[in-house]
Parts: sequence; C-alpha cells; structure tokens
Amino acid sequence: MTMRTWRIVLGAAGILLALFGGFRLLTQVPLADVAILAAWMIGVVVIHDGVLSPLVIAVGTLVARVPPRARRYVQFALVTGGLIAVIGVVLAARRGSQPPVKALLLRNYGMNLVILLGLVAAISLGTYAVRVARDVNARGRGDRGRGDGGTGAGGD
Repeated sequence: MTMRTWRIVLGAAGILLALFGGFRLLTQVPLADVAILAAWMIGVVVIHDGVLSPLVIAVGTLVARVPPRARRYVQFALVTGGLIAVIGVVLAARRGSQPPVKALLLRNYGMNLVILLGLVAAISLGTYAVRVARDVNARGRGDRGRGDGGTGAGGD
C-alpha cells in the first residue's frame, strides 16, 4: 500500500471510531453528564487559548532576551517547572477533597511542589555555574597560550 492509501485508511478508521464514541456517549451517558463534559471541553479551550498560549508567548519573548549562554538553562527550568506545576497544582488544590480511604490525595502536595520547583531551580543554577566556570577556565588556558595574560575577559 502507498502512503496515501494508509492515510485514507487511518483517517477512515479514526472517523468511524469517533462516530462510535459519540454514539456511545449520547446513548449510554446521562444528558446532564454530557452537558458537563461539553462545558468542561469548552472551558479547556478557553483556558488554553485565552490564558496558556498568551502566557507561553510572553515568557518566550522574555526568555529570548536572556543571554545565549544562560538561555538553555532558563528554558530547562521553565519547561521542567511548568510540567511539574501542571500536575502538582491540581494535586495540591484537590488535597483533602477525597475520603481518607483514597489516601493518594492526603499528602502535602503543596510543600512537595515547592521542594521540586526548588530542586529544578537549584539544578539549573548549578549546571549554569559549572558551565560558566568551565568557560572561564577554558579562556584562561587559551589566553595564556596567546600571551594576553590570561584575563579571561568577555562572555555574557
């Protein structure tokens, strides 16, 4: 089969599965729950397009102003911290909302979130400090060979 044929087959399978899911949703789930699901899906799109996307664009604009050597460490911290926060904030907000039998939400997720974000920041700062130290040492060794006194000046 050609690639075009595979795409048509996979697209048709996807459409059939979506129709089957829609049929089951409308015939086996109470209408009130379907309305809640629809409201939730609309809310997700509004939050994504109205809050998250502009926030990501604004943060990306600010990160572009960070000096190139430090930029990758800032990006690592922001991406990792954002992914951790997406999960951790929900767990921290729902803490205590379930009975003690469901012990998963009894932990102190707020404090754990702060600890994890602090670790991400510490790792980013530590690895950036190692990079700066290595660059300074490399410049010092290279500069001595050129006879400029090993000042190691420059950088960001």
